[in-house]
Amino acid sequence: MKFRTDPGQIKGSIAPVITPFTDDGAVDIESLKGLVRWQLASGSHGISFGGSTGEPSSQTISERAAGIRAVAEEIDDRVPFVPGTGSTKLDETLELTSLASEAGADAALIITPYYARPTQEALYTWYATVAREFPDLPIIAYNVPSRTAVEIAPETVSRLFTDFDNFVGIKETTKDFEHFSKVMGACGPDLLVWSGIEALCLPLLPLGGVGFVSALANIAPAAVAEMYTAYQDGDIARAREIHFAVQPLVDLLFVETNPAPAKWLLKQRGLLASDHVRPPLIPLTPAGQHKVAELAKAAESYLTQPPTPASV
Repeated sequence: MKFRTDPGQIKGSIAPVITPFTDDGAVDIESLKGLVRWQLASGSHGISFGGSTGEPSSQTISERAAGIRAVAEEIDDRVPFVPGTGSTKLDETLELTSLASEAGADAALIITPYYARPTQEALYTWYATVAREFPDLPIIAYNVPSRTAVEIAPETVSRLFTDFDNFVGIKETTKDFEHFSKVMGACGPDLLVWSGIEALCLPLLPLGGVGFVSALANIAPAAVAEMYTAYQDGDIARAREIHFAVQPLVDLLFVETNPAPAKWLLKQRGLLASDHVRPPLIPLTPAGQHKVAELAKAAESYLTQPPTPASV
């Protein structure tokens, strides 16, 4: 938790690691640890776990807690760790956030409550409750309206940022770039903002974004990390080159519902033993497999190589 007191260090490519399952559907903790080791060896600047890509809504609280503990142990303070601890229920959100804090998380990523479609006042109350409960833990809102059917307004983000010292930022997973801009304009340059939309990762940086939590890092962690470092080093041409070159891989991720395409590709490349996804998702269909294979071939040089046996 060495980054907890300085959340501004949570920057760059924060890889949102998937949750591996066995073929019979059990959480595969050893494979999860292996993926974390591969991410770190590939240059990812931080790790997130338990966001949308991790299928949290299909898991029990104890399963999510075990995954969070395993990831924290594997990271061992080498890079920032930002687990997703949100749920549609407040008691579960508080329980998971407490567990994550005890495990050594550097910040908690809290999704807007899904399905219920709360008002902006209700969203303020939700985040305010979490922030008050954990005053020493940085809290990051997770705005993903395509999954939750609700969007946290710029004014609500600004109000929370003003009222709570530990409400430090937001992960924006919306294609509405105007929303990004309004949030940053309302809160000023001290708000930490990460993009969760692949096509907006690079465009966010000139506005003052601190990085991205991109599902693409599950299959191309080195390229995603390099895009950030190239931009920060002033090599804008290289950053733009990567931004455009990885588009087939971005398309690949959403051939069918994320993370089924990524899991199938990771299995094909020897990084996962199983491509199992939990219901209501289903594994990649044969037609999806054909399309994913085509897109992977189109940008194969940007796929990060699997680890050698000695490195895992």
